[in-house]
Amino acid sequence: MKKLLNIVLNLMLVQILSAQVNLNSPAPEITLLNQEGRLVHLSDYRGRIVIVDFWASWCGPCRQSNPHLLRFYKKYHPMGLEVLGVSLDQDPEAWKAAVKHDKLEWQQVNDTKGWDASSAGAYAVDAIPASFLIDRKGNIRSINQVGKELEAEVKELMKNQ
Repeated sequence: MKKLLNIVLNLMLVQILSAQVNLNSPAPEITLLNQEGRLVHLSDYRGRIVIVDFWASWCGPCRQSNPHLLRFYKKYHPMGLEVLGVSLDQDPEAWKAAVKHDKLEWQQVNDTKGWDASSAGAYAVDAIPASFLIDRKGNIRSINQVGKELEAEVKELMKNQ
């Protein structure tokens, strides 16, 4: 029994460690449905700079950060920045209403399993909002960066075209 317990614990540890994301490591693939019911793949954005933004309609801090991200998007999207919003809403109608209310212009997808979402697990998201800046090669360049630090990183990535 002790041996079996050790095996199970080791397998769990391996799974937890493999779910961690690191700077300069490849961004885990995300494949989810958008508001129109079309599959969107993070890999579709290869060759572009992307912010993957995990959020939910019921998350107060997420909703407060949306206007800032919208301004940032409007400023840098014409220069090639993309944003992929990944909602952890279990209620698709609440998600769609929040997207409309907050006037989010970038691609939105929804992982309806909430905290059990495979996308959140792949990125080790344990709190939202959570964001990941992905470079053109598909590697994670920053995690949860905001403000001037995020802007500096995006500018640096844009210079290295």
